[in-house]
Amino acid sequence: MTETPQTRAGFVALIGEPNAGKSTLLNRMVGAKVSIVTHKVQTTRARIRGVAIEGDSQIVFVDTPGLFQPKRRLDRAMVAAAWSGVADADVVVLLIEAHRGITKGVEAILERLAEVGTNRTIALAINKIDRVESPVLLGLTKELNDRFPFVETFLISAERGHGVDTLRHWLAEQMPEEPWLYPEDQIADLPMRMIAAEVTREKLILRLHQELPYQLTVETENWEERKDGSARIDQIIYVMRDGHKGIVLGNRGETIKAVSQAARAELMEFMGRKVHLFLQVKVRPGWLEESERYSEMGLDFKDGNV
Repeated sequence: MTETPQTRAGFVALIGEPNAGKSTLLNRMVGAKVSIVTHKVQTTRARIRGVAIEGDSQIVFVDTPGLFQPKRRLDRAMVAAAWSGVADADVVVLLIEAHRGITKGVEAILERLAEVGTNRTIALAINKIDRVESPVLLGLTKELNDRFPFVETFLISAERGHGVDTLRHWLAEQMPEEPWLYPEDQIADLPMRMIAAEVTREKLILRLHQELPYQLTVETENWEERKDGSARIDQIIYVMRDGHKGIVLGNRGETIKAVSQAARAELMEFMGRKVHLFLQVKVRPGWLEESERYSEMGLDFKDGNV
């Protein structure tokens, strides 16, 4: 009798400050875009799971929101989701930006890891290594390992792919011997409705820059599968003020038209079929205090309580 090869499967939580490169690393690991990537901080709201296969191992990545000092309900819910991701994971990878080094935010994360990281497999990944000289990198590596007993340290560039294969191979070896958790061809466990909303929100953030950083959210209101194989997707963009609605629409509707075209193109590529995308903008002043909005984002409303 031939022995069936033992499969491995487990969860990896990527944590770090906002903009440390967690979403870029997740997308690089999975080989497809499953997490929102922009130049803005705090763009990841829900814990997006991307699924990567390495040999006989299935690695399920939890891309947590960036860890920062929360000021509002949404901030607090995002940070709670990030630490919840740490608690649920088999392996935790702390991502640090090489050129920024040990910031106040990193200090706070290290302190919290000292409290919750006992008996956990926690690795360090220093990202954006192409931005600093080797002596700086070696000094930073030593200082961080003096501060916390990381099981391994990886020097990577998530954007360029340097060191990512080595990290993924190591993670695969750390996964517990378990049956695979998802079908082989599945790359994310988010419903397509939420992925579609995230795609549109990313396009809005990229287009609007500083004008509306966090005062909007996107929800997929309706999804219709058509007989010709295409999909009709109706989405609502919630904003907090009438003035925000005008910004999202743009002069003669140019902004929302451009956002719709960009989002539709990416969804068609992602889904491999025709997509009809219809966007509406609605003013909802209190959306940041509505529990339903949090459920749509995969966050717990109660985690936002002071």
